[in-house]
Amino acid sequence: MKRGPTGRYELTTTVGEAVRAFVPNPLPPQPPLDLSGARQRLLEQALLACGRLDGVSALLPDPDLFLYAYVRREAVLSSQIEGTQSSLSDLLLFELEEAPGVPFDDVVEVSNYVSALEHGLSRLREGFPLSSRLLREVHAKLLARGRGVKKSPGEFRRSQNWIGGTRPGNAQFVPPPPAVLEDCMAALERFIHDEATPLPDLVKAAAAHVQFETLHPFLDGNGRVGRLLIALILHEAQVLRQPLLYLSLYFKQHRGEYYRLLDAVRHDGDWEAWLDFFLEGVAQTARGAVDTAHRLLALFREDAERIQTLGRSAANTLRIFDALRARLVANINDLAMRTGVSYPTSAKTVESLATLGIVRELTGRRRDRVFAYDRYLAILNEGTEPL
Repeated sequence: MKRGPTGRYELTTTVGEAVRAFVPNPLPPQPPLDLSGARQRLLEQALLACGRLDGVSALLPDPDLFLYAYVRREAVLSSQIEGTQSSLSDLLLFELEEAPGVPFDDVVEVSNYVSALEHGLSRLREGFPLSSRLLREVHAKLLARGRGVKKSPGEFRRSQNWIGGTRPGNAQFVPPPPAVLEDCMAALERFIHDEATPLPDLVKAAAAHVQFETLHPFLDGNGRVGRLLIALILHEAQVLRQPLLYLSLYFKQHRGEYYRLLDAVRHDGDWEAWLDFFLEGVAQTARGAVDTAHRLLALFREDAERIQTLGRSAANTLRIFDALRARLVANINDLAMRTGVSYPTSAKTVESLATLGIVRELTGRRRDRVFAYDRYLAILNEGTEPL
């Protein structure tokens, strides 16, 4: 449905140029969203896929281990959309205090994203409400180190920004002036918690994401915080018991359509086209996560069975194997410390795992070598190739 522009323009001046900044109307959209017919079926399919993901996550030996890896995969993907070249291996090496194979600032940005997401989820579990204050805290974590430290971490912007173009005058889009940001963000917060407007949680997350991206309230990191907002809304609403639904891969794969539909909401009021895209993304992403979980369960079972054939050394090898399932990149010192297996025995055990083709050495060094649970890492790496 094309409602026309979903906001008003305000004339403002920045960098010596007069520009028309877009101020969106408060949510929910008017007239109300059309959730009938094919769109209702899309919503039902997305919810069914989320339910299956919730069910399969309960089958995993330790859902927290899967969450540990999935959060880091999401951090890599969301940061890649913003131009970083870091891979999942780079991030895991960085967390192990090993030198990654990309510029330091790239992997720091990805590591910051992990901290920001974990902070937001932790605060929600404590009972802290999803609010402007929480988003500022998340933003402060996101820009705590690296390139963003001078971009006012944790603070809404006090100057005009723009998206696309070399200057404000030829920008693709100019968000609201800073003077109206506090009111706009307060209105968004009210919408997220408005129980008088009975919108399904997935629909609410879809609308809130567009509104946040339109407001672009920070000097830097808006895209990443906007994607985090989806995960935080769905977690607070308990759509999933484990926060395993992240849309960055879908947005990365369809980024042209993603940006086109955001513009269509602002200029034409076509919320329904955006909602169809979003719900299809939720369904695809949830199905993909279910498939990944099943593949990992099969992989863990197959590899454990192969280790059982090792005879007397099988018990210690399984302990090292379990440690690699928990942290799929490690050195011998790390494995020995986490398992209580002596360093010499850990080294022999890792060699056995390498002979079985379960682990692979990453550095090519003769000393201080680093090993990865190879097929586990390969599954998580699918779709994470830098743009």
